[in-house]
Amino acid sequence: MSGHSSFVNPFHRSHSLAAAAAAAPAGKAKLTHPGKAILAGGIAGGIEICITFPTEYVKTQLQLDEKANPPKFKGIADCVKQTVHGHGVRGLYRGLSSLLYGSIPKAAVRFGVFEFLSNKMRDESGKLDSKRGFLCGLGAGVAEAVMVVCPMETVKVKFIHDQTSANPKYRGFFHGVREIIRTEGLRGTYQGLTATVLKQGSNQAIRFYVMTSLRNWYKGDDPNKAINPLITGSFGAVAGAASVFGNTPVDVIKTRMQGLEAHKYKSTLDCAVKIMKHEGPLAFYKGTVPRLGRVCMDVAIVFIIYEEVVKVLNIVWKTD
Repeated sequence: MSGHSSFVNPFHRSHSLAAAAAAAPAGKAKLTHPGKAILAGGIAGGIEICITFPTEYVKTQLQLDEKANPPKFKGIADCVKQTVHGHGVRGLYRGLSSLLYGSIPKAAVRFGVFEFLSNKMRDESGKLDSKRGFLCGLGAGVAEAVMVVCPMETVKVKFIHDQTSANPKYRGFFHGVREIIRTEGLRGTYQGLTATVLKQGSNQAIRFYVMTSLRNWYKGDDPNKAINPLITGSFGAVAGAASVFGNTPVDVIKTRMQGLEAHKYKSTLDCAVKIMKHEGPLAFYKGTVPRLGRVCMDVAIVFIIYEEVVKVLNIVWKTD
């Protein structure tokens, strides 16, 4: 009898092992080294801006086309038509150099800081919840605003605005930077810092919150589940759209604070009050359509390229 009672059916044993394996967690999520994030982010930022810059150009022109004066452009199509007619297709890329010089370090700082912060804030299984994703995104946005975005965006807006002048005075990126610093000092490249910090901080907080939420939903109980680049892109587009609707008014104020007529405003708050008083609430959403198109593309492309470059770096650069 005792021999019978100690016998274990091999089928039952293998079945119970399989059930135990299914019930066990899928393992700890792999962390991305901040060094890889900096390199992958820089590559992604450079490629993305070359693809999407014309929409940024049109957005900035429409925001600078104030209602206080007779509008120069009737809309997006008219802005493109007038620019190409007056300056050729290359006119749509005016200011690209300043943004390109900024986009590479901007994305590098953003993803580097995000991965650094998120690696500290993940739980025991390596999972990052959406609230912590929001905070990490906020930190990444503030860092990129102060270190890269504000000086580079100020130069870019001045370049684009300069083109609308009767006699453009900037001959190129380095000449423009030299002239701005010569006439306005280093502070001339830090116009609209408060608005830029608000914009970038809220931008990345919203985007990384949405991306973290969607990734966690998609991966379910498997933190290392692979995500198809097209799905990553669609998640990025949703995150980009959310950030546009969330902070376009801040973007409009930031652009005005960095334009050639920034002297009209005493502060970020004064700029907001004057826009509301003279142009009405709809002025805060000027350029939303071209910005929506650009940002959805921008965020989708950046996240796709970033994720794919990280995959390659994980093969050639061992950090574990």
